[in-house]
Amino acid sequence: MVALLDQQLIVLYLITLKLKETIEANLCIPQAKPIARPIPLGLYNPALRPLLTSQPLLLPPPPPPPPRPPPLPFDSPRIMSIIEKINQARQDEASSPWETLSIYRVPKCLRDVDQTAYTPKIVSLGPYHRGRRRFRTMDRHKWRSLYHALDRTSHDVRLYLDAARSLEVHARSCYEAPISMSSDDFVETLVLDSIFALELFRGVAREGFRGLGYSPNDPVFAVRGIMHSLQRDMIMLENQLPLFVLDWILALQLGFEPSDSYLVAPLALRFFNPLMPTDEILRPTASSGPLYEASSNGGALHCLDVFRRSLLPCPTPASIPRLTYRGKQFARPVAAPFPMPFSDACWLPIADKRRRQLIHCVGDLRDAGIKFRSRAGVQFWDIEFKDGVLYIPRLLIHDGTKSLFLNLIAFEQCHLECGNHITSYVTFMDNLINSDVDVGYLHANEIIEHWLGSDGEVADMFNWLCQEVVFDRHDCYLSGLSEEVNRYYNNKWNTLRASFNHKYFSNPWAFISLIAAVVLLLLTAAQTFYTVYPYYKPK
Repeated sequence: MVALLDQQLIVLYLITLKLKETIEANLCIPQAKPIARPIPLGLYNPALRPLLTSQPLLLPPPPPPPPRPPPLPFDSPRIMSIIEKINQARQDEASSPWETLSIYRVPKCLRDVDQTAYTPKIVSLGPYHRGRRRFRTMDRHKWRSLYHALDRTSHDVRLYLDAARSLEVHARSCYEAPISMSSDDFVETLVLDSIFALELFRGVAREGFRGLGYSPNDPVFAVRGIMHSLQRDMIMLENQLPLFVLDWILALQLGFEPSDSYLVAPLALRFFNPLMPTDEILRPTASSGPLYEASSNGGALHCLDVFRRSLLPCPTPASIPRLTYRGKQFARPVAAPFPMPFSDACWLPIADKRRRQLIHCVGDLRDAGIKFRSRAGVQFWDIEFKDGVLYIPRLLIHDGTKSLFLNLIAFEQCHLECGNHITSYVTFMDNLINSDVDVGYLHANEIIEHWLGSDGEVADMFNWLCQEVVFDRHDCYLSGLSEEVNRYYNNKWNTLRASFNHKYFSNPWAFISLIAAVVLLLLTAAQTFYTVYPYYKPK
């Protein structure tokens, strides 16, 4: 009786709901959003499932799509602004001499490591730092150098101005940042700075400052303490002049044909020789090849490039251009047996600090039995590993070495056409040196000679040189040597043998104790033998 009553109520409820929907549909009344209500208990009756499933499922209609905004007219301010920016980008791309860039602004990521290493202190060359208050005193001496050069050669200044004006377009294309200087100011800067640099180069060379007409007590053009500061400023990346401009001006001074003279590079090497991190004195030779050619087909670009090339093997090994962009570096695409669409998987990023580990530190290598010896008669980069001995040429460190290495590394990071020999060497030494103990051991073996305050300063210098530097250990001339050293280091027998030698043969008392222990062990074995032997074989 109760079940029948429930069925009647359910049927009445469904009929009422259907009637309500029909009335609302006829009256075009919008339906409200359905509200979730608890289902009556009678609906859970299995006998009512066929009745419920026979009813159509009513869903709310989907919302209409939002109307599309009308397209902006072509002459609207927004479209005109975008088109103007695209045209400006097209002009910048057409006018930017990417292939001739050689004098770069140091990237901010490198500059933040050490601001003073990239900024000149007493003299500026080129347009980057021109006009600053700190250089006004040296600007007066620049004009003095121009006066001496004109008085000595009896030339008209217009000869040099016309030559610089003919080179202006090419010279501007060598600088990375847009030069906002006017044509007259830029030409004046080229002439004034070139004459000043050439007077210093020639004065330090065989001619001497007296031969150029300067007083022995000249505050600048004399071999004295300020010369070291000038050398440090003039070797910086942002303080460079194109080498072809220097060659052209010097050729005019000496009466040579500008297109056939490459005389500045040997003079620059002689001038910057005190900054060399090696005992080897670099002298120009006839077989130096492209080092002293200022042409655009692989020759030196500026004085910093001349200095860098003099440190490298001769001839300079061909290097694969690295695809870099301001602190990011990517390897070449991986060859695939079938065409692949362009994606992130086609380019392998190598800006990973884990890839910068070439070798273990000196302390760990000593524990593995590797010895360190100084190597004489070779360049500082020529490192060799043979029979468990790592031969490293002597390295000279002074107060200008840090700035020198940082500018050389910055140039290798920015210029895509040069290799990374200096970066590889500095990274290798950074891996070797972790503390002042490592520096002290290398100093005791005559590998490092420094004039800094302590060994800790040398360790800090190497640990800071490679900050924010993009480097791949597989793209390094020391990668093969590092693999040999690591294989020797990972050999457990070498580690055990080194530990035994260090424990018992490094101290004479430890060696005497070892001998005594061996003798005692032999006597004990002999006593045991003579005690046991008569038991098995009596007389």
